[in-house]
Amino acid sequence: MTRGMFIAFEGGEACGKSTQSQRLATAIDAVLTREPGGTVIGAQLRAVLLDPQTVNLSDRAEALLMAADRAQHVAEVVEPALVSGRHVVSDRFAGSSIAYQGHGRGLPVSEIRDLSLWATGGVWPDLIVLLDVPEAEADFRLGSSRDRMESEPASFHAAVIEGFRSQAAAEPDRWVVIDGTPSIEEVSAAVFAVVAERLQLPL
Repeated sequence: MTRGMFIAFEGGEACGKSTQSQRLATAIDAVLTREPGGTVIGAQLRAVLLDPQTVNLSDRAEALLMAADRAQHVAEVVEPALVSGRHVVSDRFAGSSIAYQGHGRGLPVSEIRDLSLWATGGVWPDLIVLLDVPEAEADFRLGSSRDRMESEPASFHAAVIEGFRSQAAAEPDRWVVIDGTPSIEEVSAAVFAVVAERLQLPL
């Protein structure tokens, strides 16, 4: 049986990942999932990680909780689907840990990447779609009700965005950058075109 394709959407807050991952998954009949929170255990970890009431969580503890979520996610959802021949579309994956805990928190990027590789047993997306939205636009989209990550200062989010861009620049064969500011339909058209070209999937 042919192994399914694994596509991850990455980007800063309010870039449109959730909407676009859902649209693509529907179009290619893929398993739609997300990080953190793609499993029952992951949902519990997500609650801790994003709750504004979670205080004094150390940067390394945060990175380990994200890795724990990813390990469970791959073992329970991603790898079984891929092995069965299903495509998988995930709203965030390891690129987010590298951007948020590496570039954002200032932890060693190489160590965060290695931690994710260990957590996933080497499972990595075939294609990573970075939806790039300027900080001012993302801030406007977020509004006033924000979770723990969304509430971080502008300097943190700027570092995260640069972290995503640097990853995309370093691995152009795996990453593609798409402007996330146009209409939902226009962004979807750009995403579908890239997926059809890169992975030879009918859309």
